[in-house]
Amino acid sequence: MNTKDLVSELEQALADVPMFDIHTHLVGGKLGARGLHDVLLYHMVVSDLYAAGCPSGARLSQFPQWTTREEAHARIQDAVPYLGQTQNTSSAWGVRIILSDLYGWHKPITADNWRALDDAIRERADDRVWHHSILDRLNIQRTGTEIARRGKGEDDARLQYALEWGFFTRCQWGEHDTALYELERCWGRAPESPSPIGSGGRPPTERTIRSLVDVHAAIMHYVESIPYRQLISTATHISTDINYRQVTEPEMESALQRRAQAGPAERDLYASYVNEVFLSALEKHADEIAFQFSFGAEPLPFETGSRLSQQTISQVAEMIARHPKLRFQCFLASRHANQSLCTLARELPNFSLAGYWWHNFFPDVIRQVMAERLDMLPVNKQIGFFSDAYCVEWTYAKAVLVRKQLVRVLAEKIAQDQYSLAEALAVARAILWESPRTLLGMVPRKAGLTM
Repeated sequence: MNTKDLVSELEQALADVPMFDIHTHLVGGKLGARGLHDVLLYHMVVSDLYAAGCPSGARLSQFPQWTTREEAHARIQDAVPYLGQTQNTSSAWGVRIILSDLYGWHKPITADNWRALDDAIRERADDRVWHHSILDRLNIQRTGTEIARRGKGEDDARLQYALEWGFFTRCQWGEHDTALYELERCWGRAPESPSPIGSGGRPPTERTIRSLVDVHAAIMHYVESIPYRQLISTATHISTDINYRQVTEPEMESALQRRAQAGPAERDLYASYVNEVFLSALEKHADEIAFQFSFGAEPLPFETGSRLSQQTISQVAEMIARHPKLRFQCFLASRHANQSLCTLARELPNFSLAGYWWHNFFPDVIRQVMAERLDMLPVNKQIGFFSDAYCVEWTYAKAVLVRKQLVRVLAEKIAQDQYSLAEALAVARAILWESPRTLLGMVPRKAGLTM
């Protein structure tokens, strides 16, 4: 069988393999795009456009109801003149896949026609049957999203949930007390959405941390407020800019007194202490929840850049080893770090890897990461897909792109006699379907349930 025929056969066979999308930001009851902006101005596309010279580099609002038609239209008008300079990127390929496959749109987007396309997408915005049909077309049986985006539970048959709330180990641009602010933001409150990246001015909090007693009270409130029975995981970010170590109580108490003058040293103390106390408390619930973390994307004024130090990888390995009962899973945004993390997953029983996050979601990077993991890790220590999508249209594009890369990786391994065709398809099924179940507790949708 020649390569072209093998690729074609694999593509057809993979379409029949069921899969889970373990991490998204879909909103229950509003799974689809609300207009052209949700497709054309997905944050990865915005970065392309900004790099090409578009004056608008900030994300659009992350909930459907937050972006007004006026704001969306103004941002589209800003973007249209720069579309020609970005047609070479894989994110632009994703846009074309969405518009062609789902909306039958095959023309370039121009100043004269974008409003017609926007109207066509808005016509489908509240068509939940349409949204579900997109997932069915992909054979995605269940999707993970934030519990804060559950809505009224309209799509519980389709969705499972993760808690993204306090980000104690994420750096924000120009801040040195983020870990304390994140605790204060959550202290005394029920779980809600996380602070956005690059959020600028911080809203005031109801409570202020002034002592070590306050730190422990806030962490205990956080852990006791987690709705474990509704969740598969809690998800956060671990920043490479923080120097992680075990901090003593006197060190932390002293650092709290310097909060008004806090710099990088205090930032590291706050984050290290809060994180360690939190993980120790969460480990008592290890049979109920997994700890997922993103890794390798650090703040810039609008978005992030891919950075990850070898020191941080070593410190995270020590962190994972200190909590052997807790299941850790990494979303990686750094190509160069993949080999190192694979070696950690080989030796740390409670550590696994999932998907291709943010700055790794480019076809060439996906193939390298995928091939390395298949060579280095058992299939039950890796998950082969998540979309990180904010609407099902981008779930569609990203699933198509990942399947295409998986086909090429598997075809190469078949060609060198590493796998037979049957073995390659078994590997695909394992990382797309079986591992999400064993590592996270993803559950297939019950037969006949669509809504």
